[in-house]
Amino acid sequence: MTQPTGRISTRRLALLLGEWRAGGSRGLAAGVRGLVLDGQLPPGTALPAERELAAALGVSRTLVASAWDRLRAGGFAASRRGSGTWTTLPHGPGAVPELAEQPIDLARAAPAALPGVGSAFDRVRDRFAPELADHGYHETGHPELRVRLAERFTARGLPTAPDEVLVTSGAQHAFALVLRTLTGPGDRVLLDQPAYPNTIDAIRAAHAVPVPVPLPETGWDLVGTEAVLRQSAPRLAYLLVDFHNPTGRRLDAAGRERLGAILRRTRTPAVVDETLVELDLGDDPAAGPQPMACAAPGQVITVGSASKSHWGGLRIGWVRAPADVIRRLVSVRPAFDLGSSVFDQLVVADLLADPEPLLAARRDQLRVRRDALVAAVREHRPDWRFTVPPGGQSLWCALPGPISTRLAVGAQRVGVRLVPGSRFGVHGGLENWLRLPYTLTPPVLTTAVRRLAAVAAQLSSEEPDSPGDDLVPVV
Repeated sequence: MTQPTGRISTRRLALLLGEWRAGGSRGLAAGVRGLVLDGQLPPGTALPAERELAAALGVSRTLVASAWDRLRAGGFAASRRGSGTWTTLPHGPGAVPELAEQPIDLARAAPAALPGVGSAFDRVRDRFAPELADHGYHETGHPELRVRLAERFTARGLPTAPDEVLVTSGAQHAFALVLRTLTGPGDRVLLDQPAYPNTIDAIRAAHAVPVPVPLPETGWDLVGTEAVLRQSAPRLAYLLVDFHNPTGRRLDAAGRERLGAILRRTRTPAVVDETLVELDLGDDPAAGPQPMACAAPGQVITVGSASKSHWGGLRIGWVRAPADVIRRLVSVRPAFDLGSSVFDQLVVADLLADPEPLLAARRDQLRVRRDALVAAVREHRPDWRFTVPPGGQSLWCALPGPISTRLAVGAQRVGVRLVPGSRFGVHGGLENWLRLPYTLTPPVLTTAVRRLAAVAAQLSSEEPDSPGDDLVPVV
């Protein structure tokens, strides 16, 4: 048997349950089950003791015990003497695996769905029937979502009309459309290095040539960026200035003005990836700099998605660009797909109707997880250097030697999946660096760092391992 991995207070559970009393023990069990399915009580959440919850709710302990029996029978709870009762999901293991036995995936910087996403599915389901009478194809995106996205850009300081928005099946799909539209075989595409590996792969898949500009220890090398733009004359630039993946850094307002001026002088169109823009972990996210498109109107094509802010299973992204560019993108889209999921678009539109509460919850969650990872690395590997990022989802750690690939290989033996630093380089290298996402829960992150610390401690006395031929998928 196993132990739970989290806990909810009695008071918090009583507040979340809302109105359930008319159904007695059945109603209480249904209320908890709904919270599990909505993600507000993730699998492994320890439930309050029966006597304690009964007192808080003003009911008998027998009623609570009966509700817990119903949950266990339905696969939504598991118990062990001395450890209490915790939430599970049906049609799977009846208990939460021990952290020491559970593979830990640090290759994907992608958190689970926010509590509240499930509720949006329910709300949309109630009004989805009229959509079934239509053909379901929206090559530019569902009108409701395009309006919501335009409103969000406008609220952030970038006035946008719905016809300047194209809905895609994720930000990666959006970037692929732009590459197909604006570049051809052999064209050069500028990007910062280290770079998001899927960006490198997308450029090469379009038969274009990635041209890296190395990032300095802090900030951006804007002088080097301008030099490369003038010397290499790339057809397109790809920029991630809001919580850069993997470094987590952000370009300030003055830097955006300088970069915008460089783009205008060199007449270089740029894709600015805002996938992580909503994950500002500072005290006042609303005080952040304006979108990069404000600094180079007409030249910046903005892409984004709901994957990092809400859930990766919502395969919805978007492009924000001048209307004529949107029309060009739509003209090449049939070679990729004929439109995005209508249901998922309506879910994202619902989530964006009042976005701040859920986004604030995501930021709070990531802030706690970031701080837990920072503390664990400082305790167990104080020789790994990093700058605490102001946002995003990962630490970019400088290792004491070129061991990143060897560490990733050794980590697999202790149940941790890593992406070696070389995957973030256009031509490899970066063996002194490692990305550590903080999208998992604090106990899991702490366990992962302990395992990695043990592997790292052994590397100095071992012969180098072969990394093998398999590429680790990166998110």
